[in-house]
Amino acid sequence: MMMRAMSGSVLLILLLGVASAIAMAGVAQPPAFDGNRAYEHVRQVVAFGPRPAGSHTLESTRQYIKKQLADIGIQVTEQPFDADTPIGRIHMVNLVARIPGASPERVVFAGHYDTKLYREFRFVGANDAGSSTAFLIEWGRVMKARKSPFTVELLFLDGEEATLPDWGGTDHTYGSRHYVEVGQREKALAGLRALILVDMIGDRDLHIRRELFSTSWLTDTIWAAAKRLQHSDVFLDVTTQIEDDHVPFLNAGVPAVDVIDGPEDYPPWHTAGDTLDKVSARSLQIVGDVLLEALPAIEKRLTARPGRGAGF
Repeated sequence: MMMRAMSGSVLLILLLGVASAIAMAGVAQPPAFDGNRAYEHVRQVVAFGPRPAGSHTLESTRQYIKKQLADIGIQVTEQPFDADTPIGRIHMVNLVARIPGASPERVVFAGHYDTKLYREFRFVGANDAGSSTAFLIEWGRVMKARKSPFTVELLFLDGEEATLPDWGGTDHTYGSRHYVEVGQREKALAGLRALILVDMIGDRDLHIRRELFSTSWLTDTIWAAAKRLQHSDVFLDVTTQIEDDHVPFLNAGVPAVDVIDGPEDYPPWHTAGDTLDKVSARSLQIVGDVLLEALPAIEKRLTARPGRGAGF
C-alpha cells in the first residue's frame, strides 16, 4: 500500500511537471501569423472599391482599420495633414498604432493604404495596397500577443501614390514624408530604431528582390530568415531599386528596409487587373512567417547596439 501511494504521488508530480512544461512552452511560442485572416482583410478592403487619398472610400477603410485593431485592444491615433499636390490640396491621414514593449524605443512596421487615382478605369488595388493594409492588421494581432523588447508601431501611410500618372518630383510618399517631418520637428525620431516597410506582398506569384536603397543588415537578416524557412524561391538573391515610403526614413538616418514585390514582378501593377484573384493567403503567410522569424535577430541587433544610424 505504501509503495502504491508513493507511486501515485510520484505520478501526480510527474504529470503536474509535464503540464507545467507544456504551459510554459505554450507561452514561449510566438503567436502564429494567419495568412487566411490577412486575406479576409484584403477582401474586405477591396470591397470598398478604389481608395485614393482624400476619398470617402479611404475614410471607410480608415474606419475599418481602426475597428479591427480596437477589437484586439490596440488604439489607433490619426495623424491628419493637408498635402499640396499637382491636382490641388488633399486632406490625408496617417494612422499610428503602438503596442507597448519593454522599451519605449520602437520598431515600426509600415505600409500604405491608399490606392492610385485613376479616372479612366476602376482600380481597386488588391495587391497595391490592399495587401499591405491587411498585413498590418493581422501583424497587429500577432504583436499584441507577443512580449517584445521594443514598442511595436503599426504605421498605415496615406498618400504614397502619385496623383499624376507618372511618379516624379515630390508627387508621392506624402504620408511618409509628413511623418518624418513631424518626427524631426518634435524630436520623436530619436526613439525610432528601425522601419520595416511592406508593399505589394500578396501577389500569388510572389517574388521579392533585395531592394538596394534599404539598409543592408536589415535586408540580410530578413533574407537569412527566409532561407531558414526554405522560402528562397520567394525572397530572391537578385536586386532591384525602388523609391518607396522607406526613403524619407533612410534620409533621416533611420535603418529601413522595403519588402516589396516590385512592378517588374507583378504584371497587373497599376492596371484594372489588380484584383482580389491576384492575391493569395499563401503569399501573405510566407511574408508573415519570414518577418516573424527575422524579428528576434533584428531585436537582438538593436539591443546590442544602442542608438541608431543607417550605417550600423
